[in-house]
Amino acid sequence: MDLKLHHVNYSTKNVKALSDFYKSLFNLTPAHAGAHTQIVSQGYDGQVEFLTDGTTEFHIAPQDLGVAFRTKQSLNPLDRGHIAFRTDDIEAFKTMLNEKGIQFADYGVWAVGGWYQIFLQDPDGTIIEVHQVDYKEAG
Repeated sequence: MDLKLHHVNYSTKNVKALSDFYKSLFNLTPAHAGAHTQIVSQGYDGQVEFLTDGTTEFHIAPQDLGVAFRTKQSLNPLDRGHIAFRTDDIEAFKTMLNEKGIQFADYGVWAVGGWYQIFLQDPDGTIIEVHQVDYKEAG
């Protein structure tokens, strides 16, 4: 199972101001067009800015304190933001979490088309996303 840091999500009350700040100070540019098909019908319809430094992405999203409630999940990745890792085998990662007794919120494919997402917390409460792209259900 391969794991790589993919993005940092910042949740904010002013997406444009934060996006302009990071673009001007750190020379971030929009992630290539078509890389993200945002799903807005499953509990979160905030317009996210997808930026990159060429290696790591920065997702600047409107803060939404009600996402966990609307999606019936235990963790809210859009309260303060989160860090995200990409894996090539989300099912193996979920199995490892279960074996270690680490709880996680299984969002499935809900915010970005083709991305199967789960969220967990580190010991200090930082929310961590792990996702797999081009996820296809077995069967």
